This record gives sequence, structure tokens and C-alpha cells, in this order.
Amino acid sequence: MLSIGTKAPWFEGTDENGNTVKLSDFAGRKLVLYFYPKDSTPGCTAEACDLRDNYERFIALGYSVLGVSRDSAASHRRFIEKYQLPFHLLADTGLDILKSYEAWGRKVMYGKETEGTIRTTYIIDEHGVIVDAIGKVDTKNHTAQLLK
Repeated sequence: MLSIGTKAPWFEGTDENGNTVKLSDFAGRKLVLYFYPKDSTPGCTAEACDLRDNYERFIALGYSVLGVSRDSAASHRRFIEKYQLPFHLLADTGLDILKSYEAWGRKVMYGKETEGTIRTTYIIDEHGVIVDAIGKVDTKNHTAQLLK
């Protein structure tokens, strides 16, 4: 994981609507940037819905929320529509953002070592500095972890 106190790596990606989203779009605002393995899977849905259910709390505290996975924009659109997610999701099909945020690599699933998305969340402050990093995400209670 990236270290707290370091500058967040620059990124540019495409959201579910084909719009370009860059780190600089969030200058002057706090950002919850979360990385997750796959749309519409149980853990990823629980995490997204927890963030959705608490979205107004994030907005009231001055945070934007942005999710990133390797799924396509079309997959993200379906995920957002199905679960009425109020935030954007970036389609990182080339793994550039995932790798720059150290959210892609070797992991063990069901006792087997694989390469894939490492569920990770970063909080980036108004100046583009990482102020918190969560590697052991509680998908059902992620908001509580973030707003501790």
C-alpha cells in the first residue's frame, strides 16, 4: 500500500459514461478513492451499498467518493443502475490506476495464490496527499472504517 503522507499518484480514467476523470478534478476537495475487484459480486456490492447508504454523510463532510475496478464502463453502468449508486466508477481495464495505487498484485484467495485487485481504500486530502489507507476493508461496514 502507498504510505500515508505521500502525494497521491496522478490518474486519469474513464467513468461509466465515458467521461474522463482525473485526480486534478478533485483539487480542493477530499476524496475517498476505493479499489474493488468486480461489479455485482457479494463483497463488492456490500461495500458499494454501504458507501451509497452513507453518501450524504460523506458529502456533508466535504468528501467525494470514487470507485475503481478493471470492469468495463458498461459493467459499471449496470452496477450503478442496479444498486442506485450516487458516485462514479472508473473503468481501469488497462490496470494503470490499480497498479499506481498498489491495488493490483498477488493475493491468496481460497488458499490459492492469484494475481488480481487488492481491495484497498485511500483518503486523499484537498492538497492531493494520502491521509489514510485501508487495506483490510470491512465491506459491510466500510463507512465506519473511513469515518472513525
